[in-house]
Amino acid sequence: MHTKKYIFSFFLLIFIFQGICFKAQSYDEIQNKYENTEENNEKALSLINKFIVKAKKENNYEKLADGYEDAIYYSSDCKKKLLYADSSIISAKKSFNNDLISRAYLGKGIIYYYNLKKYKDALSNYLKAYSYAKKGKDTYQKNKIVYHIGVVKCYLGYYKDALGLFSECIDYFEPKTTGDYHPNEIYNHQKGYLNSLHMTIVCYRYLGEYQKVDSLIHTGLDFINLHKLNKFKLEYHYILKCKGISQYNENKFNSAIQTFEHVLPVLEEYNDFSWASVVDFYIGKSYIGLHQEEKAVMQFKKVDSIFQKYNFILPELRENYEFLIRYYKKNNVPKQELHYTKILLRADSILSRDFTILSSRIHREYDTQNLVDIQSKLENQNKWGIGMIFLLFTLTVVLIYGIKKYYRKEKEIKSKYKTIEHNIQQWFEQKSNKITYENLSSQSKSTMSEEIYKDLQLQLENFEKTKKFLEKGITLNKLAVLFDTNSTYLSQFINETKGMNFNKYLGTLRISYITQLMYENEKYLNYTIQGLSDECGIASRQNFSDLFQEINGFRPTDFIKKRKKDLEDSKTSPDQSE
Repeated sequence: MHTKKYIFSFFLLIFIFQGICFKAQSYDEIQNKYENTEENNEKALSLINKFIVKAKKENNYEKLADGYEDAIYYSSDCKKKLLYADSSIISAKKSFNNDLISRAYLGKGIIYYYNLKKYKDALSNYLKAYSYAKKGKDTYQKNKIVYHIGVVKCYLGYYKDALGLFSECIDYFEPKTTGDYHPNEIYNHQKGYLNSLHMTIVCYRYLGEYQKVDSLIHTGLDFINLHKLNKFKLEYHYILKCKGISQYNENKFNSAIQTFEHVLPVLEEYNDFSWASVVDFYIGKSYIGLHQEEKAVMQFKKVDSIFQKYNFILPELRENYEFLIRYYKKNNVPKQELHYTKILLRADSILSRDFTILSSRIHREYDTQNLVDIQSKLENQNKWGIGMIFLLFTLTVVLIYGIKKYYRKEKEIKSKYKTIEHNIQQWFEQKSNKITYENLSSQSKSTMSEEIYKDLQLQLENFEKTKKFLEKGITLNKLAVLFDTNSTYLSQFINETKGMNFNKYLGTLRISYITQLMYENEKYLNYTIQGLSDECGIASRQNFSDLFQEINGFRPTDFIKKRKKDLEDSKTSPDQSE
């Protein structure tokens, strides 16, 4: 009987001891057991689950959000990461801690950006994170989000917007990189400063401001060397990568290759495939500069292998495929030419989806329609015999038709061009008083006094004379405010005196203005269509081209071609006065 009593007491003590031990485990003690585990190692998840269970039992939502954040870090599956991110956001919201909610949204945005390359989703979550950060107290967190928003804007092509954000980050981080702060704070601010500096360099490079690029590269490298910041290995090599690109732009191809080959292993070590693909691309371009085409091809194929693996490409890497297509076309290897043509079409679909802002600015030697035509041609070039004879016959017919159509179009262009020549001096001599107040419709007279009419007449004449119509973003309402009137009066006045609505009136002024410039000053004939569009205040290249055709009768490219030919003929033909 006594023996059973002792055994029972023994097991009871063990049970109590284990309970006490488990209960005594703090959050820090659980975290200490997995905090040194490498990222994406799911072995840590069993311990993290204990952390989460403990937080749930205690209704400690702040710790629960922390636990889910740790689960994101150690999970290797992107879908799981997103689920944990959603759980972290829900828990953070229950804590009513704005800084914590902000951090949770930032974490989800980072998954979309770095893991899934879904930039718009990333930006959406970053903006939510920022809205909570503004209500919080953690200024570091706020600037960290500003940085991430800047990164997305940069990759989407909003370089000037991104520069403003990175400048804001640098102003915040740099003063705290030294001084009487906790070592962890100094580390975080040094990291934030270097990353912001790197992305500033990237933006200036895309904007073509190379002097600023070189200056900031020196600033970054000197900062790291001065403070002996060996712990910022990746950040150092980011800036070194920028130096390599500058060396390439200066035609120092051998130096550039040496720099890139020093950088590349570090980028691969950190699995930064996006910048690794850029480095491989520039190594290839450097070999082109050294006339070592075969080596360049090997590098461009490395860029392609990254694209195939991650389905990710940057706009500047489009040229990678244009080179490979040219190379295999020149060497008469249609199978490979077709292969890379198909890949470039796929790359274009991704760029059109993710880089809408850049799509109109990318230099495209091969536009989508050309690529489709080339693909079709390559797929069918080995089908000879009757099919080829029929094809040749068809091409001959098409060619004859094309020639006739060309000369018909040229004749039509000449006719419309002469009309433009006749009217070019009259466009900006329009007078608002062609229709007097007495000649207005009875409906307009009933709603608009003669005093208002004359005031609008004077202001609109000044609007045309001072070329205020060139300013972007003008609307009927904005102009009405500027004229200190209402939009109804202004709309009525334009309809009555100009015989068109406001949008048509504004478009006509802008197209007439740019057409006159193109006619009188040949420097404008060398502008890109986007450049001409910007010059006359029209934001969209396509809208400009469509409006130019609507008003002048043909596309701006046709006008430029005809005007250049006229100028060339006038220079080469003998003086008629002799």
